[in-house]
Amino acid sequence: MTLKECYAAMGGDYDEVMGRLRSERLVQKFVLKFPGDGSFDLLRRSLESGDRGEAFRAAHTIKGVCANLAFGPLLASSERLTEALRDGAPPQPGEEELIGQVEEDYRRVIQAIQAFQEGAAG
Repeated sequence: MTLKECYAAMGGDYDEVMGRLRSERLVQKFVLKFPGDGSFDLLRRSLESGDRGEAFRAAHTIKGVCANLAFGPLLASSERLTEALRDGAPPQPGEEELIGQVEEDYRRVIQAIQAFQEGAAG
């Protein structure tokens, strides 16, 4: 799998990230670091413990990384979750579905990156 195919599998925008970073090697470096970022785990732990301020911070970090790397669907869902958590807002109707969407989008990105790594190693 090529990096461009990895982006297609995750629903990301390869052309956008290449326009921003201008080096496939640099994009690959940051893409491969993404699974090791602890923000998603922090988001889940914070939501489970009810720490909405920390959950906001984690969702905001995910959103920023996704914006920089053009991870489209995960950017969109994490952006919506960031806004839902802003200023420690109380849980709103539909928030559970939104959290589920972030989790689904995150898994899709991770699976695409893992497939890319396996293809690069093979």
